[in-house]
Amino acid sequence: MIYMYSISLTPLNVDSIIQQISKAESLILSTHKQCDGDGLGAILALYHALKKSGKKVRCLTVDEVPKKYSYLEPAKHLEVFEGPHRPLEKTDLALIFDTNDHRLVEPLYAELQKKCGQILFIDHHPVLNHGPEPTLGSYIETRAASTGEIAYFIIKALGIRLDQRISESLYTSVAFDTQLFKFVKNSVNSHLIAADVLQYITNAQEIHRHLFATHTVEKVAFLAKVLGEIEYFGEKQIAVLRLSSQDLVDHNLDMDDSRDVIDMLMNIQSLQAAALLREDGPNLFKMSLRSKGSMEILGVAEKFGGGGHLFAAGAPIEGPYEEIKSKVVKHLLARLDEIDDVKKPSQK
Repeated sequence: MIYMYSISLTPLNVDSIIQQISKAESLILSTHKQCDGDGLGAILALYHALKKSGKKVRCLTVDEVPKKYSYLEPAKHLEVFEGPHRPLEKTDLALIFDTNDHRLVEPLYAELQKKCGQILFIDHHPVLNHGPEPTLGSYIETRAASTGEIAYFIIKALGIRLDQRISESLYTSVAFDTQLFKFVKNSVNSHLIAADVLQYITNAQEIHRHLFATHTVEKVAFLAKVLGEIEYFGEKQIAVLRLSSQDLVDHNLDMDDSRDVIDMLMNIQSLQAAALLREDGPNLFKMSLRSKGSMEILGVAEKFGGGGHLFAAGAPIEGPYEEIKSKVVKHLLARLDEIDDVKKPSQK
């Protein structure tokens, strides 16, 4: 006997964004600095779609695109603001994906303010409690597991047919930010979007390899060194790891090569949460936080002026390493105590 199941997408209402895109004759698409697969995939997907519709559109990233995304041919389709690029011209609309904080788009953002009639953020991260407000009319949808999901619904609402380049970009975005569908926010959307775009893709395995299986010999040597330096706290439920800029230099790696280390830590069975403190300069660190889901860590990131999701967040922090580590561990242990208190049976 064959059973037929009907499973439907839960569509996102993107009408407000569609209205602005439809009115605009010229657009600039961008994402946050140190771009990742989510933001990059989203802007390239929309770029290819809007080009098909006859719009005048440019893609600009703040800084260089990591090498592992070369299969998307970014050098053909986008420009790097901090590298050689054509001067910005007067533009009707700028759409910035995968952040709602203009500080993460500087110094490009300041130039967009001069040249663009309107700037909108399109994002799936919560707006910071104590950070800058996104521009009026921005689209923030925290139910989306990736900004690629939002881009998909925008492209569909515009009536633009998917093709191979659009689909490869969307699949990159969704696969990257869900970590191959591990983090889908209790929704079938990520899987159904993937099923749709896979009809146009012939190289899904290659995309997986580029995103998650491109370790060089130098990267493996780097991991062998740094993973031996993990510190544990709270009966090994909390882990903290420092990555020095010198470690990256010594192994001929760039910043993007450190991005997946925090996710490796979360494979440790005893952990509830982990903090990665990457040294980007003297007394300047990028903190990344992860939780397995029972321990909310967005609030910890916000205490340091950062943001993100409930269970994956981060912040830039200045100060001596030991002092920073002590503060981070203190906040994480406090969160751990909170969930331990919830688990304890009430005393009558």
